[in-house]
Amino acid sequence: MEHIALENYVRETRRALHRIPELAFDLPKTSAYIYQELKSFGYSPIATAKTGWIAVLPGKTEEAVAFRADMDALPVTEDTGMDFASEHPGKMHACGHDGHMAMLLGFAKKLKVLPTPEKTVVLIFQPAEEAPGGARLIMESGILKTLKVQSIFGFHLYPGLPEGVLGLTKGPMMARNGEFDLTIRGKSSHAGQPHEGADALLAGASLVNSIQTIGSRNLNPLSPFVVNVGTFNAGEARNIVAGRAELTGTIRSFDKESYKKIKEKLHHLAKGAELSYGVTVDLEIRDYYPEVNNDENLVEKIMTMLPESAYQVLKPVMLAEDFSFYQQKIPGVFMFLGTRKPEEPYYSLHSAKFNFDEQLLQLGIEYYTQIINIL
Repeated sequence: MEHIALENYVRETRRALHRIPELAFDLPKTSAYIYQELKSFGYSPIATAKTGWIAVLPGKTEEAVAFRADMDALPVTEDTGMDFASEHPGKMHACGHDGHMAMLLGFAKKLKVLPTPEKTVVLIFQPAEEAPGGARLIMESGILKTLKVQSIFGFHLYPGLPEGVLGLTKGPMMARNGEFDLTIRGKSSHAGQPHEGADALLAGASLVNSIQTIGSRNLNPLSPFVVNVGTFNAGEARNIVAGRAELTGTIRSFDKESYKKIKEKLHHLAKGAELSYGVTVDLEIRDYYPEVNNDENLVEKIMTMLPESAYQVLKPVMLAEDFSFYQQKIPGVFMFLGTRKPEEPYYSLHSAKFNFDEQLLQLGIEYYTQIINIL
């Protein structure tokens, strides 16, 4: 009966949180919900990262193990047709964070009826994973050092794996990422007198071609990376030489050196376009998250506790996650929990139709419970 009660609680919690998606650090309803639930279980939540919460369950020792759930949603208009769909227009939990929170709240509830664990358990409800990175603020605050956190774990629901299968990777799992903006300023002129202008569109087109060859001629082909120009806007009319162009793109890599070389090459290409086309080019690069790098010994312990049929060893993926900020200081493991049902249509993360079976969250709670027993 206790298991059924927890299952019902987690399902209703997920649906309640799904109805109130909020963005980044601006999570008043979500934050209040988490706080009230933790208080009702007997925790004394600690405020963190503006709208986040940390709950602590004392163990037999002060040395602690931490578990993290992200709280923020996405600026996506929901198209699932569910009766508990988003009540906030233009916002949706399209990345499974509602499930992550429900899973960790269910774990918090379960911990209160389990025997006292060997290690203290720290539960982190973190805002702004999608952007700009709430994990960075939590690490900068020093709270996890004060709480003596020695290891940290997190799940992400993942439609790229069959339902219930755990995705594990030793070492680099997800990419370091950044964004770049190129603003090209030329000089407009009549298309019939192009010599009187400086064509920002032409300079932009050249930059697009050059950027796409960065990898093939400047980086080690055995080091995975991505450089992608996603938008290109230029020009005013068909008979005007464009006086302005704007490019935006993303950088992803699994190692710091490749990432650094890509940034250096972007600066070189911008300067070359200025000299070649008589334009000015402003380049802004914003570094976001480091690479997710799983502790190999901790991954091995998780594999040892599970039957081989329960997990898959995954190759690294070019997605990014601010869980990486924790791993810069604390050994940790980030894991995927498969949601795909073979008989149902496939919808990726960030899709307006993304959904999952809430029964799956019980498996995540069970894995969390097993982890505190193997450390």
